Amino acid sequence: MRPGIGILLTERIVAAGVADYAISGTLIAHPEESAHSSALQGVPAERVVAMVVEAVRQIQFQEPPTHIGIGMPGIIGKGIVQDSPNLVQFKGLNMQAIVREAFRPVFGNLRVAVFNDADAMAAGIAATHAQLDRLIRVWTIGTGIGFGLYPYRTGVWEGGHSVVTLDPKERFCGCGGVGHLEGIMGYRAMRLRFMDMEPDEIFERAQQGETRCTDFVKLWHRALAAATASSIHQAGPGKFFFTGFNAQYLNLSLLGEYLDEMVKLSPLKGYTLEIVPGGEEVAVIGAAVNAAQAAQAAAG
Repeated sequence: MRPGIGILLTERIVAAGVADYAISGTLIAHPEESAHSSALQGVPAERVVAMVVEAVRQIQFQEPPTHIGIGMPGIIGKGIVQDSPNLVQFKGLNMQAIVREAFRPVFGNLRVAVFNDADAMAAGIAATHAQLDRLIRVWTIGTGIGFGLYPYRTGVWEGGHSVVTLDPKERFCGCGGVGHLEGIMGYRAMRLRFMDMEPDEIFERAQQGETRCTDFVKLWHRALAAATASSIHQAGPGKFFFTGFNAQYLNLSLLGEYLDEMVKLSPLKGYTLEIVPGGEEVAVIGAAVNAAQAAQAAAG
């Protein structure tokens, strides 16, 4: 893999040089103190891009970078942010063109590619787990629910908004949609559903046998199984990874039990499930990997 730059824009800015499928040098983060500070919300897009350039200028490159990959939340198409509920100031912007122009005085005319952050995470997990030769799917379980694919392909993979229930009362998804996976599993959604306890307490009390919490934990796993089963029925079996700060709640045995109830066709039974560490570093690697592959494809 040729040397490049990986950038993640989520709750904060994280950037690093990436070479040979690994971070090269120091990971730069702004702000430094917290990965969940929501520091970018409400900051004008032009200022965020300027902050990205400032962060990258701090990187000590061993070789000149040849490409820039960016992972960020939202629906991304041909470098344009079609929608991004988490970073609304970017909606409608040609992020690819803006970033290319912002970095031109620094590196010249580098190729820039922009991806959904879950797709960047999927590529990073593929690269760091020697899975670059196969299809993998990744659920990121955190404030929201992300769904990423590797190898990258054009499309909309808003798996967190998969409809997993027909109950009209299920309205906890941040997008306002009814019956969504994120409306059950998302951190924000859990806090809205249980106004009297935090998500950690919900799972702790479920272990203690409290019926309301036990029932919800079953629903939480069944909802993920339903969305995963839908992916299997549409795209076939394969490797599913689970990551994110709320993957700690996941019981793979229970998830597998529910999946077995939902996936009955024998050719679709060859799926595997694994919980892995993710984090910003992995997503940064993935953004650069996807960008490198996009540049290689464009060059023929």
